[in-house]
Amino acid sequence: MIENDLCLPSKREVRIKILATPVCLPDVEARYGRSPFKPKIPFVPGYAIIGVVEAIGEGVTKAAVGDWVAALTVYGGYAEYIFLGEEQLIPVPNTLDAAEAAPLILNYIVAYQTLHRSAKVKAGDKVLIIGASGGIGTAFLQLGQLANLTMYGIASKSKHPVLTEYGATPIDYHTQDFVEVVQKAEPDGLEAVFDGIGGDYIKRGFSLLRRGGTYVGYANPLGISRTLRFLGQVILLHLLPNGRHAKYYGTGISRFNRRPFLEDWATLFKLLEEGKIKPVIEKKFPILEAAQANELLESGKVTGNVVLLAQELS
Repeated sequence: MIENDLCLPSKREVRIKILATPVCLPDVEARYGRSPFKPKIPFVPGYAIIGVVEAIGEGVTKAAVGDWVAALTVYGGYAEYIFLGEEQLIPVPNTLDAAEAAPLILNYIVAYQTLHRSAKVKAGDKVLIIGASGGIGTAFLQLGQLANLTMYGIASKSKHPVLTEYGATPIDYHTQDFVEVVQKAEPDGLEAVFDGIGGDYIKRGFSLLRRGGTYVGYANPLGISRTLRFLGQVILLHLLPNGRHAKYYGTGISRFNRRPFLEDWATLFKLLEEGKIKPVIEKKFPILEAAQANELLESGKVTGNVVLLAQELS
């Protein structure tokens, strides 16, 4: 594709040259038609992007040509270019590595906000991370270590080294009962449980909370009926008169209240710039190898993140 082939942006729209796109579980689920709001086929996956503005439409005031930006696209990220309304843009420092910045747009914002906005953790709190070795899980580990939390994490044994690296006590879900392990280690209970799996983990994780503790679920429920069931379970637990709280976190609220998201992305970019966080990246693929990248993520063998890069960066 040459420059002359590209359309000009419409009013209040920008054209972005995509530099990096994280490969996320929602991308995989959308391909199988398991998303709560299924896209019409054909569609282009890609939940988030990092890119550079190449052209702006009439009336654009929030970006200029050459600016680095990011966006939660939901669909469309597996591409060379994307056209987005300026209201969707997230400012990104151009001093960052695009591959390292890409996981911050979804995986790290989920971890950061569930920690600091949903559960409001404080130094010394004892927490459990259910699903501690993937893209969001490793974000929890790094951010939890920064917050001086006592962490327990559930992952397969082969992935325990990364949990240990960030100071978490690993629990092997194949051979250990996580409820027994945590109850023995923390008989007074936990301040927070972060659940990226759902299902049977909801009630069992909630049971480990001390009075005043908070369960936060952020798992992708895979369909409307499962979403409603998940929300129903969380609401029911929250209403129980036992002094414990249950919440469900979703990035969809960013469409209605952008301010806390923009504040937290700015914080994450600063932490990355200062070297206080560094996303764990299992592998980087050129954009034309998106199928192989999805296959790797689906294999269950990934620790951390998988990222697609523009051809010139790969």
